[in-house]
Amino acid sequence: MTYTFLALGDSYTIGEGLPIYENFPYQAVQTLRKTGIPFMAPEIIARTGWTTNELRDKIAETTLLPAYDFVSLLIGVNNEYRGRSPQEYAGHFEELLQQAIQLAGAQTARVFVLSIPDWGVSPFAGSYLPDDTGRDRAQVAAEIDAFNDIARKIAGSYRVEFIDITPHSRSSPLFAPDGLHPSGQQYQYWAEQLAGRIKAGLAERL
Repeated sequence: MTYTFLALGDSYTIGEGLPIYENFPYQAVQTLRKTGIPFMAPEIIARTGWTTNELRDKIAETTLLPAYDFVSLLIGVNNEYRGRSPQEYAGHFEELLQQAIQLAGAQTARVFVLSIPDWGVSPFAGSYLPDDTGRDRAQVAAEIDAFNDIARKIAGSYRVEFIDITPHSRSSPLFAPDGLHPSGQQYQYWAEQLAGRIKAGLAERL
């Protein structure tokens, strides 16, 4: 059996500014293949700049498989960046998580939510912040934490595993050439966390 994987998200899912094979969905699949677990290339629905509602709309108009063996969801940084409310994010995120679960054949154990990384630590943020609203790095960090708390709680209510990569994003000095998005080395860590959980899940099925 060859497994399928659908990754839903934004620029962090496509690996903005990097070759496609360095994004975390591709690196996760490659990691699993190296352990002898056959996977098709990941299917990705993501675009730089997407908010929750833009991802939701694209899913609705995309022809997808009836179900995937595994689905990941990482979304929300653009809601935070644009100053959208946590309350709006909560409603949209829950709707997206429900879609992800449906796309995983209603198997919550096959769905993984990744936390939003903190763009406030990036070189880009060093030149961009404080912005014209007075928002600084500390405020960005607090907003990212608030959005992640929402995602964590909603994921937990559906018994979906939440993979917290935010602390790693705050400790890594490695970024893509644009100075904003993570480097391939950062994505490798995310991929290892995801691949490890997928591998563990497959072992439990045997």
